[in-house]
Amino acid sequence: MATRFFSLPSHLLVLPPRLLPAESIYEPELPAVVGAVDRAISGAEFRDQRLPDRVELLLAEAERFAAPSADTSYSIIIARPPGDLPALLRTADQLETMALDTDGERALVWKCESCGTRYAVPVALARDVSIHCERCGQPVQLLRVRSLGEQSLMDPHHSAVNVARRALAAFFRESMARGWPVLASRKRS
Repeated sequence: MATRFFSLPSHLLVLPPRLLPAESIYEPELPAVVGAVDRAISGAEFRDQRLPDRVELLLAEAERFAAPSADTSYSIIIARPPGDLPALLRTADQLETMALDTDGERALVWKCESCGTRYAVPVALARDVSIHCERCGQPVQLLRVRSLGEQSLMDPHHSAVNVARRALAAFFRESMARGWPVLASRKRS
């Protein structure tokens, strides 16, 4: 089951079986890739404990609050300001560092105008040249000014994990700045 992180003002927390007020919930904008959030937090720590382990422990033992939606389980508080502020900010820094460390090499990308075959050249090696397309044989101009843009040379799922890490880091910081507790729940399958 996927972990869902969110926050809302403390005075809006209610006990199950009611639902939390959806209009007051603040959530990170995460990629819609299955497992990205759980993989994003897998190496992060919070208060000398792995974040996924802490979530599991709290889901088993902590005080339970209402679910944020009908498709999720009850919620638990992961961190509350101001006491958990320094620890959660360290976790946010860790997530951003992990994303930066695993970002991968950047490449310029072009597409053959005839058949749509894509070509990528690492930014450090990019030169203005013309090649023949492997598929259709038409010339492809690999001019830096005509590239489709810069992309990361990594598998798309890993890229989504890094997007999730950055989004969670920003979310943790913003929640603490608002003075709202950070909660977690599990999505039901």
